[in-house]
Amino acid sequence: MAQRYVVQVGDPILRKVCKEVKNFGGELAALLDDMKTTVRAEDGAGLAAPQIGVDARVVVVDVDEGFFEFVNPVMYSQKGEQVGPEGCLSVKGKQGTVVRPEKVKIEYRDRHGRKHKLTAEGFFARAVCHELDHLDGIIYTDKAVEVYDIDAEGRRIPAKEGGDEGGNA
Repeated sequence: MAQRYVVQVGDPILRKVCKEVKNFGGELAALLDDMKTTVRAEDGAGLAAPQIGVDARVVVVDVDEGFFEFVNPVMYSQKGEQVGPEGCLSVKGKQGTVVRPEKVKIEYRDRHGRKHKLTAEGFFARAVCHELDHLDGIIYTDKAVEVYDIDAEGRRIPAKEGGDEGGNA
């Protein structure tokens, strides 16, 4: 398991609609293992294959409910609405406010090609939606109602008004 480089906004792979996975074997297993290592090293809640430069419909999500691997995921149901902050390992130094469903249902395959269904709610649903968007070339900033800078500790940096160099809002 190796940590991979996370590509940043501007890399064209982040805007691609990713290819469906057809081969379930050692190469996919190695990719998933590397993605797990990478998302944990980067302290993220999820990671999609295009974020490490791989054109494949593969996602990992690491939340309180556990660690999940989704291959060729398809969302088939969404309900409710939640509004909250999101960041992205491919959009360093920024965060945004995004509207997402409160509850989603997806169908996916595991690393062995077996089909599964899953229901996610709350933050788990938010993470699933965020990562599935990556597979279609969508970045959270495309959906955000606002985007703002954050500092190294993840705190919002106040916007400067009227040329005030002191940064007072």
